[in-house]
Amino acid sequence: MVLQFWKRINTKKLSPVYLLIGTETYLMEQSVKKLIAAALQEDEKDFNFSIYDMEETAVETAIEDAETLPFMGEKRVVLLKNPSFLTGEKKKEKIEHNTERFEQYLKEPAPYTVLIVQAPYEKLDERKKISKALKKNAVIGEAKSLSEQELIQWTHTLAAAEETELESDAAEHLVSLTSGSLMMMDQEIHKLSAYTGPGGVITKSLVDELTARTLEQNIFELINHVTARKADLALQVLHDLLKANEEPIKILSLISSQFRLILQVKQLSAGGYGQPQIASTLKVHPFRIKLAAQQASSFSEEELKQLMKRLADADYGMKTGGMEKVLILELFLIQLAKPRK
Repeated sequence: MVLQFWKRINTKKLSPVYLLIGTETYLMEQSVKKLIAAALQEDEKDFNFSIYDMEETAVETAIEDAETLPFMGEKRVVLLKNPSFLTGEKKKEKIEHNTERFEQYLKEPAPYTVLIVQAPYEKLDERKKISKALKKNAVIGEAKSLSEQELIQWTHTLAAAEETELESDAAEHLVSLTSGSLMMMDQEIHKLSAYTGPGGVITKSLVDELTARTLEQNIFELINHVTARKADLALQVLHDLLKANEEPIKILSLISSQFRLILQVKQLSAGGYGQPQIASTLKVHPFRIKLAAQQASSFSEEELKQLMKRLADADYGMKTGGMEKVLILELFLIQLAKPRK
């Protein structure tokens, strides 16, 4: 897990080459920051830190920089971004990269340089010599989506760093309210810990009271009330969103997006796909797939298809002015929450 990778960085026993791979942006950015902080003092960055975008600069230029002695310091950090030449992507490269030059460097990297290859991809094309060479010679840090259990462990780790205790049901509730967003969990734990103070205990009720809800999370809660046939609570969420000046068309769009996801999860599950496969296919966080699967159990596939048609009609009604926008939303939710025969 990435936390173990970070622990190794914190020892400041740095390797000359790091490969960061994965599509979890927050983990990727934090890993880069930690590597830079471990290698350089703040006042050294102006002289000894370079960033190269591989879509704009040839890799051999970056390697020449990596081979240059640091100026008034012990280390130099060179960051390579967007190295699509390591993948199997079929696109016309604007830049010709001398990958053989890169391979030679990997065999004998400069001991005074920390070379970071930031690859925001699910995987590299290991048929390529340069990809094989990089994986063989680099320390690899993964920035991949965490499982539900890893997300819960993550919240406990964050709380411990703030010298607070996070109760188990509070951790699960926080993961749910933030839809598995690592950045949001970090921010919320920091806020909750500041509220309780060192040695405090973060409870589920405190999480519920203090955690900020995103618009998407409110839409998820609204749909949960609908599936539970609780029209009054669904309407309450809707009116709270309207009081917060959220546009009815935007609310309807997000409701449509969530029901589209529910339908896709329903169809793929029926086709024998497991939740990890569905998450990979739809390029959606696994935790969101789990929640959508729970909501999908309340509807048949045919009902969801009819719902998508009604949502399209509601969208048309809003955009043509056939009926007052808020009334369209209210009627849709009331009808949707009615017990079905």
